Amino acid sequence: MFDTAELDRKVSKEDYAEKAPPLRQELLETQIALTKLNFPVIVLFGGVDGAGKSETINLLHEWLDPRWLVARAYGKPTDEAAQRPPFWRYWRDLPPHGRIGFFLSAWYSDPILNRVHNGTSDAEFDEELDQILNFEKALTDDGVLIVKFWMHLGRDAQKERFQQLEEDPLTSWRVKEKDWENWEKYDDFTEATERAITKTSRGESPWHIVEGADERYRTLSVAGTLLERIRRHKRQMSGSGEPPQAPSPAQSESIRVSDLSYNPSPEVTILSQLDMTLSVPKADYSARLEELQGRLSQLSRQAQDASISTVIAFEGWDAAGKGGAIRRIIPGLDSRLSQVIPIMKPSPEEFSYHYLWRFWRHIPMAGRVTIFDRSWYGRVLVERVEGFATEGEWMRAYAEINDFEAQLVRNRTVVLKFWMNITKEEQGQRFERRKKLPHKQWKLTEEDWRNREQWDAYEAAVNEMIERTSTFRARWTLVEANDKRYARIKVLETVCEGLEKELAKLES
Repeated sequence: MFDTAELDRKVSKEDYAEKAPPLRQELLETQIALTKLNFPVIVLFGGVDGAGKSETINLLHEWLDPRWLVARAYGKPTDEAAQRPPFWRYWRDLPPHGRIGFFLSAWYSDPILNRVHNGTSDAEFDEELDQILNFEKALTDDGVLIVKFWMHLGRDAQKERFQQLEEDPLTSWRVKEKDWENWEKYDDFTEATERAITKTSRGESPWHIVEGADERYRTLSVAGTLLERIRRHKRQMSGSGEPPQAPSPAQSESIRVSDLSYNPSPEVTILSQLDMTLSVPKADYSARLEELQGRLSQLSRQAQDASISTVIAFEGWDAAGKGGAIRRIIPGLDSRLSQVIPIMKPSPEEFSYHYLWRFWRHIPMAGRVTIFDRSWYGRVLVERVEGFATEGEWMRAYAEINDFEAQLVRNRTVVLKFWMNITKEEQGQRFERRKKLPHKQWKLTEEDWRNREQWDAYEAAVNEMIERTSTFRARWTLVEANDKRYARIKVLETVCEGLEKELAKLES
């Protein structure tokens, strides 16, 4: 694989002086145009030590406008990052639309290092690479351009590079003992890298292998490739040859996809099979509520001690009692270690990122609890029905969401998902009561009334959402919520059972 990157290619000073200035100008103009487009660019640098990764990033910062650049280099995870899933820190650092992000020693680094130094098996290595593919696919499916460069040096060229750096007092600090240790394992790194590149070089995010021995050659190679990839992506995104314009914050609220299509609600859905007459007698409610809140308090402390995190997501019909259920959970938690995140329409900042970004940023640290009042399922519910997302966007979201939740579970996070279900008749009665109560009138909007007209479409969307995303690791709990007391008790019981099940794994 790397034979073509060990040909000792060089660019003379004269050729560089002729080619670099116009290339720099075109790249800068393209960057300026990019700030008005609705996609970001991620430039990922991997490669052997000493192949010019950092130098190339620094040079591109000189060529481009640094105000619209993001640069991140990764080492050992911080304590904050170590308490979250591995990809959390990469989601957190993604560039918004219109900007270019440079990533060094990012998501490919640990899998390759573990393969070489810790001897991970083929199956383990492939599983890590599959997680990378899922991550990159989620981004590219959302329009993100990923440009991946592998900066290469042959074994002898790398040794010569290290010696040159060590001989110069100004650069000797850059060569560390671990660099020579890695050089001793050069063949092992080559084998691992070939496997990684072969598996993860896809049409939407291929690898570009760059010979890194000659600075002028690698500069023109990287800059030229980056320029062409951005231009090509711009054409693909626009379709008509005109660049797609990022919506303004004012426009973002009313975007619709006119050709959105979906199946009408079937006569029988999973929701239509629920027994909506279930209830809890008023006389029994207070005692059961107090007992469950005490049980949850004890379990949440045990989970904290065991560094088990909890993520609870609430979805449901308007006025179905999501807020009331959340308020009954709170007394069983330590307020210092828990938070409730209300999810509304995306802010202008959130709108410029992948839709999962705003949820990744709120993932709790080890032992803590985050409750989402509405969640990432908005992509396959309101965005699907109301036309905020294309059919392609919400169809691929099922796999993206399943992968997102699987990452949480693998990181010792209990994921609990509740659909609060009421009948259309019950919702109508609750709306009418809200109109008459001054302290609840603010909850009722014209949009709530309008959404009732889409009841069948939402029920079809919920049916498919549950079918596609109720997994072994993160099942949906359907709550019969016509009776508020019954709904609150069922939610608390389910939260307690989820924690007990996870804690029991520690004893087995």
